[in-house]
Amino acid sequence: MEKMWSGRFQQSASSLLDDFNASILFDRRLYREDIEGSTAHVRMLNAQGIVTDDECEAIIKGLQQVLKEIEDGTFVWHIGDEDLHMAIEKRLTAIVGDVGGKLHTARSRNDQVAVDFRRYVIRKNLEIARLIREVMEVIVTIASQHTETLIPGMTHLQHAQPINFAFHLLAYASMFERDIERFRQSARRNNISPLGCAALAGTPHNIDRNMTARSFGFDGVSTNCLDTVSDRDFALEILFNIATMMMHISRLSEELVMWSSYEFGFVELSDAYATGSSIMPQKKNPDVPELLRGKTGRVNGNLVALLTVMKGLPLAYNKDTQEDKEGVFDSIDTAEISLQILREALATMQINTGAMEQACKIGHLSATDLADYLAAHCNIPFRTAHFITGKVVARAEVLGIDVSDLSFEELHRIDERIDESVMPKLQLMNSMNARTSQGGTATVRTLEQLIYFEHYLKELEL
Repeated sequence: MEKMWSGRFQQSASSLLDDFNASILFDRRLYREDIEGSTAHVRMLNAQGIVTDDECEAIIKGLQQVLKEIEDGTFVWHIGDEDLHMAIEKRLTAIVGDVGGKLHTARSRNDQVAVDFRRYVIRKNLEIARLIREVMEVIVTIASQHTETLIPGMTHLQHAQPINFAFHLLAYASMFERDIERFRQSARRNNISPLGCAALAGTPHNIDRNMTARSFGFDGVSTNCLDTVSDRDFALEILFNIATMMMHISRLSEELVMWSSYEFGFVELSDAYATGSSIMPQKKNPDVPELLRGKTGRVNGNLVALLTVMKGLPLAYNKDTQEDKEGVFDSIDTAEISLQILREALATMQINTGAMEQACKIGHLSATDLADYLAAHCNIPFRTAHFITGKVVARAEVLGIDVSDLSFEELHRIDERIDESVMPKLQLMNSMNARTSQGGTATVRTLEQLIYFEHYLKELEL
């Protein structure tokens, strides 16, 4: 098969080179961006008097036919065409004749792929942000029902202080808010047009880069053509955004795995989003959160792979850059299905508030409240209060009960400065509600956080 660039060559490319060199098997998902880009480019060429009205009309009609053939499945992709761009131009020329060759005036595959890929990535930044919003909406809805449901707050995976379940969930809402903002900022920051940079140094043709930029909805054109054709920061950004988001999903997934175990029993995943064992009929496995954890490693690998590809490339374009797309496509696909299934798994899970509250009776969660009481009420250094509280915890351990269940007599025996005013402070609900500093777990503060996230989601424009 004769290549469109074969004029300088005396030998045909080997079939092995075709297989090694081609990107058409994966970059063809950019077909819509490519055809839209070509349409805008030829309109600009026409406006600048580089192609005639008739030539412009013929090329646009031909591109529309190519688009129809691709979408109805009749377009034939040949690996010998190397990539999407050459395949479409070749089919266009077959439809409209030699005039199709004028489409590539003042354009290189370098700026052509740059504009296609950039537009695709910008669109996906916003689509993923919308999916994150849907997950946040589920989290906020669940949280609104559990502002007084106690759950052990942990550090080092050890019971630490009582918090409410809504407060815990809204920690993930905070993470996902940051994720949304990263995707939005990436879309805005990278919304500039590469088209018109040609191979690396611009073009002698009298083009209007701003016209094509406006037709795409870009905010402007790139500053330096040499940088532009080899820039893949926008691809690295979406890979980083996805990797960070998936890390947050993985943290939540880890907790879902633990919470759904018999040892915790805090939640039960819906049968629709769990699987069984091939040998143990009693099993109900949390495969969804486990897979979400696993896929985090996958997207991390895609980010590192592209960073490694880009780290040693001299200016300007190099064929290495062809390795930019498969990892991005894979991470985007992974992010989209992960967010969709996480949303459904959360929306359909059952929450066992009794098990959560019972777990708060393990680990002496109100011990810090006793230390704070001693420091404030008895006017002693906190380190002294800390030591006394440690002795109280040791006594509770001997008795096999939680600090919150100790009698006043036991407390007073350990330190006579403790009076009966301490007793309400050791109750778990009171302990949770005592943390009224801004951003704290007290129900009144959790309700403020709920209002914040509800307003954020309502006003969010994507």
